[in-house]
Amino acid sequence: MELLKFENVAVKYGAIEAIRNVSFTVKKGEIVTLIGANGAGKTTTLRAISGLVRPSQGKILHNGTDITGLPAHQIVRRRISQSPEGRGIFLNLTVEENLDLGAWTAPDPKTLNQDLEMVFGLFPRLKERRKQNAGTLSGGEQQMLAMGRALMAHPDLLLLDEPSLGLAPQIIQKIFEIIQTINKQGVTVLLVEQNALQALQIAHQGVILETGSVAGSGPARELLKSDQVRKAYLGE
Repeated sequence: MELLKFENVAVKYGAIEAIRNVSFTVKKGEIVTLIGANGAGKTTTLRAISGLVRPSQGKILHNGTDITGLPAHQIVRRRISQSPEGRGIFLNLTVEENLDLGAWTAPDPKTLNQDLEMVFGLFPRLKERRKQNAGTLSGGEQQMLAMGRALMAHPDLLLLDEPSLGLAPQIIQKIFEIIQTINKQGVTVLLVEQNALQALQIAHQGVILETGSVAGSGPARELLKSDQVRKAYLGE
C-alpha cells in the first residue's frame, strides 16, 4: 500500500530549481532512503513533504489524499513528522519540555505519560536527562531528542534528515539500530542520509538524487550491488 506518492514534483528557490520532475513512492511499513551528494535536493524533498516549501509543480499524496502545499501544521496533524537536519531542538528548554512540544498534535493528550515512556524506552539516555536543558546534551543525545520529539506526534510517516551528521561512529551505529526498531514498531521512515552505505543497509528501497532529479531507484539490496552506486556513493 502506498503511504506517500511524489508525482513529478518541482521546487524553486527564486529562479533556482532545487528539484525537478521528482517521482517516487513510499510503501507503508518501509524504510526508504534518499541518497545523493550535497545539493542534490534531498532536504528540499523532505521540506516539500513537511509543508515548509511549496512545490511549483507536481503532486504529493499521503494515503491517497493530495497534501501539496498544505501548511506545516496541517501536515503534522496528518501524522507526518520530521526530525530536521541540525536537530532543531529548543536548547533552553528541558528534554521533557522538548518532548511535550512534540505531542501537541497527538491524537489523545491523555496518553502523554505513556508516550514519554515509549520515547524513553527507545532512548534511555533521555530519561536520565529528562530535567536537563537540551543545550547541555551531547550531539548524539540531541539527535535522539529530535527523533523522540518527532515520535511524540504518533507519526505514520517519519522524515529523518541526516540523523548521523557530526556523530561519533558508535553513536551512528546506535542511531541506525533505533531507526530499525522504530520501523519494526510500525512507523514508515523516509531517510535522508549522507552515509549511503549504512542507509542502504537498513532500507527496503533507495532513491538516488543527482542535481535535483532522480538518477535511479530500486530495492536497497540491488543498489548496494550496483557498480555505479558503489563508485559514486560508497567510495569504491
